[in-house]
Amino acid sequence: MTTVLQARPRQFVNTPHTERIARRALRYLQSGFAVHLRGAAGTGKTTLAMHLGTLLGRPITLIYGDDQYDSSDLIGGQRGFTHRRVVDNFIHSVVKTEEDIQQHWVDARLTLACREGFTLIYDEFNRSRAEANNALLSALEEKLLVMPPDSNRSEYLRVHPQFRAIFTSNPDEYSGVHKTQDALLDRMITIDVGEPDLETEKQILLGRVGLSVPDTLKIVHIVRAYRRKMELTKTPSLRSCLMIGRIVKEHNLRVDKEDQDFRLLCADVLVARAANPELAMAALNHLLDQLP
Repeated sequence: MTTVLQARPRQFVNTPHTERIARRALRYLQSGFAVHLRGAAGTGKTTLAMHLGTLLGRPITLIYGDDQYDSSDLIGGQRGFTHRRVVDNFIHSVVKTEEDIQQHWVDARLTLACREGFTLIYDEFNRSRAEANNALLSALEEKLLVMPPDSNRSEYLRVHPQFRAIFTSNPDEYSGVHKTQDALLDRMITIDVGEPDLETEKQILLGRVGLSVPDTLKIVHIVRAYRRKMELTKTPSLRSCLMIGRIVKEHNLRVDKEDQDFRLLCADVLVARAANPELAMAALNHLLDQLP
């Protein structure tokens, strides 16, 4: 299983908005501190984390938070068995048999990153329970990773000087996330990643989808206006723009208020999660009717 990857910097769209956040985060990382990118879904936290990993110039190990994790999923554990059997029949009437069964220790991704000095990206780390993340406390503060007792291995791993950690998280009110322990938050610098500005959303949509500038702006304006009109904070996000833009591009739809396929596409992407679908549909239709 591959545990190390190289990011693809071409996927990152650099605008003044993203550049300001990246510059701050990179400054903290270069000084040896862990960085925590916190924000709503769809604000580009993971993409930004991968971009920062690229700027650091080290291999990246990626972990996704999971409620089922325990400390062994981060550090490692005994995995599999080696079975050795020796039959000694030197004297034909006497058979001597020896059997030896051993387990082998396998490093998990946190241990690999700490040992080799890789950049750890822990995406949505607050989906893991607090006790699963306890190993990070000493790794970030004392620069020591505490290992389970084993007679064949030291109980402490000194963290490589080039090890860096980037965390992302959704707000505490999101479904499926756990409240992060203060001790861990105290060991990282938190940057709140807010909603991208208009120029950033436009440039991302242009770069990822390849629509014309007028069509791109129409889609971005519709999604942003719908979000404001419905007073939404979680959705729709930039992902909604990308969904609409990609389908428009691949199926040659017209970004036009008279195009029924385009109107239905916007409704399918934007209205489905509304608490009051009828009200949301009326608001969306009003916005689409205002398209030039």
